Amino acid sequence: MEARVSGTKVKVCGLTRTKDALFAASRGAEYLGVVLVPETPRFRTPEEARLILDGSGAHGVIVVANQEVTWVSDAARTTGADVIQLHGEEPPEFIASLRRQGPWKIWRALAVRGPEDVIHGIAAFGTVVDGLLLDAWHPERQGGTGRVFSWEAVAEVRDRVPDDLLLAVAGGLGPENVSQAISCLEPDLVDVSSGVEEEPGIKSSLLVEAFIRNAKGVKRRGRP
Repeated sequence: MEARVSGTKVKVCGLTRTKDALFAASRGAEYLGVVLVPETPRFRTPEEARLILDGSGAHGVIVVANQEVTWVSDAARTTGADVIQLHGEEPPEFIASLRRQGPWKIWRALAVRGPEDVIHGIAAFGTVVDGLLLDAWHPERQGGTGRVFSWEAVAEVRDRVPDDLLLAVAGGLGPENVSQAISCLEPDLVDVSSGVEEEPGIKSSLLVEAFIRNAKGVKRRGRP
């Protein structure tokens, strides 16, 4: 049987301005992300996130790390988020509790040094989340590092990701390399932040447009 052909969705993350969110959505980004992690360069409050995401027509994603379940669920309701992206050390029990609080999708970020981190992440979270987001490992920071992990090494375990689990790829992506990442890993979604910025939190319209165009230009061969 010939594999089906499908496109890869785009998430523009680290948004701090409404106009950047609206522009990204107008160019075809299906997901828009706002970081709710204090003491990070792109931090916004839930109230600010709601204003950034409102009216875009895209799926809103809030990025959180190591916060209490009640705080996260309240933030999701305040922002109207469709997706909660967990970037901390949240265990499966936390995720199960969060899922009971509302209808949102839950994605778990994995800090990737090699294929063994992906295998471990699938085993630990594959049955309790809706998606796994592969990001580059950093000894001190949780995401937004601009680092790239080895796509070729991780591609060896791509087939271990269950068909019903969204696979997203982040970490050092930009207009110049997103096509290569898609061709190598066949993700369901690519996630960009610093790779389309003029400065932290300030998106470049030219880079956003180029990233989305290049991502959408690759035809991803889905598994049969």
